[in-house]
Amino acid sequence: MLLFTLAIGFVMAMIDVTAVNTALSAISADLGVPLEGLVWVVDGYTLTFAALLLAGGALADRHGPRRIYQAGLGTFVIGSVLCALAPSGAALIAARLLQGSGAALFMPSSLALLTHAEEDEKRRARMFGTWAAIVSAAATVGPLAGGLLVEAFGWRSIFWLNLPLGLLGIALAQVKAPAPPPRKRELRLASHGLGAGALAALAFVLIEGPVLGWLSVPVISASIASVAMALLLAWDERATAQPILPRALYGIAPFRAAVMTGMLINFGTFAHMFVVSLWMQDVHGSGALGTGLAILPMTAGAGIGNVLSGRAVARHGTRMPLLLGMGSGAVAALLLAQASAGTPPWLLIVGGTLMFAAVGYAIPAMTATVMGTGGKGNASAAGAALNASRQVGALLGVAVAGSILHAVPAWGARLAIVYGTIAAAYALAWFAIHRHVQPAATGVAAAVMAD
Repeated sequence: MLLFTLAIGFVMAMIDVTAVNTALSAISADLGVPLEGLVWVVDGYTLTFAALLLAGGALADRHGPRRIYQAGLGTFVIGSVLCALAPSGAALIAARLLQGSGAALFMPSSLALLTHAEEDEKRRARMFGTWAAIVSAAATVGPLAGGLLVEAFGWRSIFWLNLPLGLLGIALAQVKAPAPPPRKRELRLASHGLGAGALAALAFVLIEGPVLGWLSVPVISASIASVAMALLLAWDERATAQPILPRALYGIAPFRAAVMTGMLINFGTFAHMFVVSLWMQDVHGSGALGTGLAILPMTAGAGIGNVLSGRAVARHGTRMPLLLGMGSGAVAALLLAQASAGTPPWLLIVGGTLMFAAVGYAIPAMTATVMGTGGKGNASAAGAALNASRQVGALLGVAVAGSILHAVPAWGARLAIVYGTIAAAYALAWFAIHRHVQPAATGVAAAVMAD
């Protein structure tokens, strides 16, 4: 029951993300949202999610992870209700921003609560494995559930689903979740604001650049603002005695490599889901249910990869599953780059499933490396850093994919460029792991995901 309670937030987030992809055409038709608006519908949620995750980790330390977990669920529910009631594309995007804020609160808190729930390392490792399986199951069910709901009740129903789930999670957390005491930790609002602003300006550049023109005044201004805020944040982090991310984590090479891998995994998977959803609906005329059925085996492949990886990490440590997963993912993306508008849907589905299974095999090892190197003392910060990097990757993946779709009219060229970019991202992750995650880096990290 504790695992179910702490997985509810992730379950809502996973179902929400995958279901929204199946509803893109319905949202566009109902609210008159153009392509760049659809990118904002997906990325608006991811933007605030990524930008505020580290702040969510700091708040969990200052006020206790259970309280922040419940506050995050409540915020997410309010955002979901506003999404369901949205009268326009702009209102929907604003509500998605609120949803992302709630997710930024409950994500790091749930990982911290899991870490504090069990003292025995092996039992805690099994809890992490079971928790990951619950989340993977939600990701698998999400596309089908979204397609069924949209076909039967319309796109607004995918947001109404979060209302009972969120209220149940808040109630169960009060009864079942531990309540670790708050820890003194400075909440540096200016630094978090700089990070959020830099990311928001970058998102604006990538999404609006193809529409307004890359050399237009708004796009150039946003580019300058993004770079300036990023540089100010870097300077502030080096100068302060209490940086957003504990300085001890910066010096751990396997931690840095695993966090970057998380970003690149989500870059590829979210770009793929966005593109394949539009490809199915625009080229092959699939409805929400057909699109959901197409995505279903891909998310199932990721779940299978998760399960197989847990056992491999327990036996061999984290390096081998990471290298095998990211290398295979890069090869699968290169195969997908050969697709065209005339490619039968089943071929793209098979290729996507292989790619998801490959990176799914790497994800538990990546999580184990991050949480193992962070330890209990930095559990909230390490979990927030990993989730923030993954959401930044998702944001960039959808934004870059949207830019490519804007710039290139032919679907064959679109697919070649998108999947070539994904293959390059996965290859970069492979090289980072090869260099920084050594065979000796097992120990605690390997135990975290033991099955």
